[in-house]
Amino acid sequence: MGRLDGKVAVITGGNSGMGLATARLFAREGAKVVITGRDQATLDTAVQSIGHGADAVRSDMSVMSDIDALREHVAKKHGHLDIIFANAGGGRPNLFEYMSEEEFDFTVDTNFKGTYFTVQKLQPLMTSGGSIILNTSTLSTQGRPYVSVYSATKAAIRSLARSLTAELTEKGIRVNAMAPGHIDTDQARKVGLSEEMIEQTKIQVHAQIPMHRSGTVDEIATAVLFLASDDSAYVTGTELCVDGGWAQI
Repeated sequence: MGRLDGKVAVITGGNSGMGLATARLFAREGAKVVITGRDQATLDTAVQSIGHGADAVRSDMSVMSDIDALREHVAKKHGHLDIIFANAGGGRPNLFEYMSEEEFDFTVDTNFKGTYFTVQKLQPLMTSGGSIILNTSTLSTQGRPYVSVYSATKAAIRSLARSLTAELTEKGIRVNAMAPGHIDTDQARKVGLSEEMIEQTKIQVHAQIPMHRSGTVDEIATAVLFLASDDSAYVTGTELCVDGGWAQI
């Protein structure tokens, strides 16, 4: 038997990276998985990769009508929801003095607004015993150049996890945050960093991480599974850092 047998899980941004790895693991553990993403072709490929009857909804979490459509899909197909992994996010890095309003709005809308309203719209479908996991970042507690807006949105999501814990505990719903450190994904390429810049960043960051390496998407997935399952039945309001010790010492 799997740890998520019979559970219904929504994973935003589940078509790549950490979201996809988590969707695969959830499906293997018995969950009925619904993933979201902006690109239909990538979603189709991801659904085939996940298997186990997973399905996908093309959705931009910064667009309210897309969140409404996701809720309608889950309600119509499954009738209820047990797990939300609010994973979708991104940003447009820039130095503080050069940050444009368009870059600011994109990052805030994608990360904080999208996370906030995804949970707000989906939570009424959740049953007692449900689990909400919000994707934050160890950058929310570190001062780094180029990511002032991104880091601020992740700090806001960490604060949101605390507030939602206070509001939803009486409904039997646990809320936790999961803070990845430096993880091997394509996110750096998506925001326009060159291969040379990516490698230079790895060298610098690995020297700061006690374990001297990046994390893997599968290591993130197992952490999210812990927070989603009954293994963490007495855990709520916390932030689990999966960062090789980077932000801890």
